[in-house]
Amino acid sequence: MLQKVTENKFAYRRQEICSVVMLKAQAGTRTGSESSSHRVLRISQLDAFELDDALEQLVWSQFARCFQHFKPGLLTRVEPELKALLQLLVWRFTVYSGSATVGQMLLNIRYHNTLIAGQKYRSLSRKQKLWFALLTVGEKWLKERSHSLFLSLGAHSGFRKALQALALVSSVGKVASLLNFMLFLQSGTFPTLTERMLGVRPVFVRDQSAREINFHYMNREMLWHGFAEFLIFLLPLINVWKLKTRVSALFSVSGHSHGKSRKSGGHSECGICSEWPVMPHSIGCGHIFCYYCVKSHAAADIFFTCPKCGAETV
Repeated sequence: MLQKVTENKFAYRRQEICSVVMLKAQAGTRTGSESSSHRVLRISQLDAFELDDALEQLVWSQFARCFQHFKPGLLTRVEPELKALLQLLVWRFTVYSGSATVGQMLLNIRYHNTLIAGQKYRSLSRKQKLWFALLTVGEKWLKERSHSLFLSLGAHSGFRKALQALALVSSVGKVASLLNFMLFLQSGTFPTLTERMLGVRPVFVRDQSAREINFHYMNREMLWHGFAEFLIFLLPLINVWKLKTRVSALFSVSGHSHGKSRKSGGHSECGICSEWPVMPHSIGCGHIFCYYCVKSHAAADIFFTCPKCGAETV
C-alpha cells in the first residue's frame, strides 16, 4: 500500500515537472518569435545606408546645380557647411520627427530605443536624436573642414598637437568601427558605432509576413530568352536575298507588260531596287541592274534569276 502511494506521488510529481517544462518552452518560443519578428536583416540595414548616401548626393547635386551659372568656385569655400546644413535639414524631417532615416522609411524600418527595457516599441528620446545628429553630421563636417581649418590657423605647436590628437582619434574610431562591423556581421545588430553608443536599433514598423514567390516574371523572361535564342539560331540559315527575290518575282507583272516596260522604261530603273541604275549591269536579259544590287544578290544566291522575267544569269 505504501509502495503504491509512493509511486503515485512520483508519477504526479513527474507529470507536474513535465507540464512546467512545456509551459516554459512555449513561453520561450513565444518570446523568441516576438523578438525575431522585429529583427531586421543585415542586408536591409546596409541597403538603408546606401539609400541615405544616395539621397545626400542627390540633394547636394541638385543644390549645386542651382548655382551652375554663377561665378565658378562660389560654393567651394563653404561647401562643408552647406552640406552639413542640408544634412541637418534632412535629419530634422526624418530622424527627429519620425525616428527613421529616408532609407529606413523606404524599407519599412525605424529606430528603436533599446535603453528602455520592454517588448513594446520605444521611439528615440530627444537627447538621442541630438547626439545622433552630432555624431553623424558633425563627424562628416569635421572630416571635410579639419584640413583646411588647420592650414588656415598656421603651423603653431598647439595646432600641430591638436591635429595629431585628431588623427589619433580618427584612427581609433576606424579600428572601433571595424570591430563593431565584425560584431554586426555576427549578431546582426548595431551596424554602426554611433548606433551602438546611443543604444538605438533598427526594427520593422510592421511585422513581416511570409512572402509568396511569384514566378510569372521569371517564366516570361525565360520564354523571351528562349525565343531570342531560337531566332539567333534560325536567322543565319535563311537566305534573305533569295527570299526577297522570290517575293518580288511573285508580285512582278506579266511577260507582256515586261515586254512593254523593256521598250519604254526597262533601262531607266534597276530591276531590284527600282531606282536609277548606278553602274548599270545586265545578266543576259533586257533588264538593267545596279552593280551592287546584282553583285550582292548573286553572291548570296548562286541560282539568282532576274526578278522581272526569271532569266538566269549568264
